[in-house]
Amino acid sequence: MFDIGFSEILIVATLTLIIMGPKRLPETVKTITLWLGRIRNFINSAKVEIENEVGIDEIKKQLHNEKIMNEIEKSKRELNSISKDLSMSQENEKG
Repeated sequence: MFDIGFSEILIVATLTLIIMGPKRLPETVKTITLWLGRIRNFINSAKVEIENEVGIDEIKKQLHNEKIMNEIEKSKRELNSISKDLSMSQENEKG
């Protein structure tokens, strides 16, 4: 997503260690990860809420049902075609 490589992470970590110092760095990392976790939880809950309001589950079920119906229709056409072929071959054998 952001295309951050290992070298960029290493540079940021080194600068952070120099600026923050070894005493405050663990506390800072803990605080940052705590805030990132809260942000991630907020985004996930907002996503679930939006999906529920839009009715994404119902849309997915409807699309699945339409797919199944299309497959049934396709199978029905194939069976009708096979049935016609069989009846034509039986007529040719008799006549």
